[in-house]
Amino acid sequence: MAVLVTGGLFLFLLLTISYVGYRYYARPGRVYEQLGGPASYTMPQVDRHEESEPGLVVTVLEQIGERVPVDPADASSLRKDLIAAGYRSERALRIYAGIRVVACAGLGIPAFFLRHYLTSSPILSIVIPIAVAVAGFLAPSFVLDSMVGKRQQRIRWGLPDALDLLVVSVEAGLGLDQAIQYVSKELAATHPDVSEELELVHLEIRGGQRRVDALRNLAERTGEPELRKLVAVMVQTDRFGTSIADSLRTHSDFMRTRRRQEAEERANKVGVKLVFPIFFLILPSILIVAAGEGILQIFKNLIPMMRNIPGGM
Repeated sequence: MAVLVTGGLFLFLLLTISYVGYRYYARPGRVYEQLGGPASYTMPQVDRHEESEPGLVVTVLEQIGERVPVDPADASSLRKDLIAAGYRSERALRIYAGIRVVACAGLGIPAFFLRHYLTSSPILSIVIPIAVAVAGFLAPSFVLDSMVGKRQQRIRWGLPDALDLLVVSVEAGLGLDQAIQYVSKELAATHPDVSEELELVHLEIRGGQRRVDALRNLAERTGEPELRKLVAVMVQTDRFGTSIADSLRTHSDFMRTRRRQEAEERANKVGVKLVFPIFFLILPSILIVAAGEGILQIFKNLIPMMRNIPGGM
């Protein structure tokens, strides 16, 4: 009887909580999502790395970077790399310089105090702290290059989908500017990097810049070769007045064919790349498992027999 009462109370609470949750939370949430969220009359936030207020660490790094002298030519190159990585804030260069200084000091100072524990050579005790400090100073550059490469790869992967949406939008009757705006909104969840770049193009066009210049800025901003080709196609199409939908569809097919060829090329290289792991790692394990017992028996029986033979071992 107690079990039935307990089970009944459990079911009653389960149904009550489920009804309340659906009635007051799940259902209004679905309606809210269908309505598209809160209305906003502000400009869209493009630099998504700067949505929140900077913390204490970022502020300290920025203050340190402000006191670091940077050559104007190096600053221009670094700013271009930071923009390609997705960091467009004016503070990004100062924060990057601060990270360099902190990494250099954070690795060089402990290496200087621990140099006698690392080596007993007087020459190496000088070389090691300097080498560690230089490595800490150069490490952010390698990290930044890796971030730029990964972002370019994400853009390259999202371009075919963006081209397909552009073709559909243009063929549905939208102009190229409206199609770019629509695609930037639709790809915000699946390909945020492509959406961010197209959103910037749309904002530049709304700001009064020519479409050709905005597209060229897109190619220069990202540094992605595939995007440069797409921009060249769109500029030539806009200049000569040919069908933008046909040009985009042809370029999309070309990109998909090239991606498939690259995948096939990487697949064909797998056999050659597996030679060394198979020869040095897998093959010895197989030999140990397959012939290990026989080899042990040989050493156990044959070697004592050879020792008993006159003139043998």
